[in-house]
Amino acid sequence: MKRNALATAVKLALTGAIAGSLVACGGGGSGSSASGSTSAGTSVGPVSGFGSVYVNGTRFETNGSVSSDDGIERESQLEKGMILKVRGQWGDDGQGRADRLDYDDSVRGPLTSATWNDVDGEGTLEVAGQIISLNDQTVFRGATPIELANAATHTYRVRVSAWRLEDGSFRASYVGAKLIGDRFDDLNEVEIEGVVTSLNPQAQTFQINGLEVDYQSAEFEDDLERDDLANGLIVEVEGYLQDGVLIAEEIENEDDLFDDDDDVEIAGTISGDYDDTARQFQLNGITVQVNRGTEFDDGLRESDLGDGLLVKVEGNFRDGVLVAEEIEPRDGDAELDGVIESKGDNELIVSGVRVVLTGNTLIENDDDDDDRIILRTEDIESLRVGDFLEIEGRQRSSGGGYLEALNIEREDDDDDVEFEMEGRLTAVTSNSVTVMGLTLLRGDEDISGFRVGDEVEVGYVRTTGGEYVIEEIEKDD
Repeated sequence: MKRNALATAVKLALTGAIAGSLVACGGGGSGSSASGSTSAGTSVGPVSGFGSVYVNGTRFETNGSVSSDDGIERESQLEKGMILKVRGQWGDDGQGRADRLDYDDSVRGPLTSATWNDVDGEGTLEVAGQIISLNDQTVFRGATPIELANAATHTYRVRVSAWRLEDGSFRASYVGAKLIGDRFDDLNEVEIEGVVTSLNPQAQTFQINGLEVDYQSAEFEDDLERDDLANGLIVEVEGYLQDGVLIAEEIENEDDLFDDDDDVEIAGTISGDYDDTARQFQLNGITVQVNRGTEFDDGLRESDLGDGLLVKVEGNFRDGVLVAEEIEPRDGDAELDGVIESKGDNELIVSGVRVVLTGNTLIENDDDDDDRIILRTEDIESLRVGDFLEIEGRQRSSGGGYLEALNIEREDDDDDVEFEMEGRLTAVTSNSVTVMGLTLLRGDEDISGFRVGDEVEVGYVRTTGGEYVIEEIEKDD
């Protein structure tokens, strides 16, 4: 089965919370309650839903206010995919309370150029000299990645919420676009963050990723003084572009995600190769250390660690390094294209497959209105029997088997009566196979060469008698 790459590419309200970028750290201790253990501290990750806000699978009750230097003051101004820092407490029941919400743009300014490969679901943006990578987990608002790639220089202004990687580049979780004549909420046209290089105190200039910054007229904030500037310092700069130079109006220290000795939970895509000598890898710009006490869960092995693998890590943040206590895979390992046959509380039956929705499930609702917050309850309620869905998730074996949804995208007016799935065979007989808890009759297909554990791609149909019959099946190499 080959998924609709174009449909995946032009998602306007879908992220990767899971894909790239969930973080939580508990710096304030833990305890217990009637519903189970609780943690207190800071949770950092992309917003996956509203009502109040969902971050890292937890629904945080809020007072509706947001602290930000970028003109965002209320929860209603947030978007799915924006990386949010939540200070508060949360329990293992998925409920929490936020004492404070913080949001900060990573990059903002006129779009210089963009690329997009709609087959691979990958691309880049260049904004104010900063290179930002895109993937099919990035949330887009205001313009699709294809529209951005086809636009002339300085057609759009964008705001980007992203993870800053070790090499100074960025991986976008959210991209909001406006036509160049429109402004975002912040007064300053351009914002970048990164490491100070080529500092020249006499000329009062420095560079960030090759972009010249003139700080002669800048105001220094967040306890940063002009004389504190030094090569290697990580700063945030806001201002405007003039002849290819960023004229700084405000400069401040870039806050660290974590404090030392924080308990941390982080999920994202490994960047670069695993260093099996040092036993380290990079995750969302953070160095993760593996040691003899690290536990590998859900079938993951240390030898599996490598570039592009989506994992979840729990551990302790010490001296700028996350010492891993547990690592488990978070990549979606199954896909399903089909029609909603019935609905329950946080559960769907889609073309015979039980689909379970969690706090981390990201739902693209075709009826999303850019002018108002879409509550998570509205997201779920918008899914109706008869809707055609594309679902990515994790195949689970408990309870007879089901698909735990990570991403759900609703497709309009799909006339294809054949359903499709990718998954792992959990049972094989002479007349049927079972995938994700669904038994599929072989029909005219030869299934004699298939075995339990095989990864397969299946096209199937539902008969008038309610049976599910294979139209085509092949091993997924």
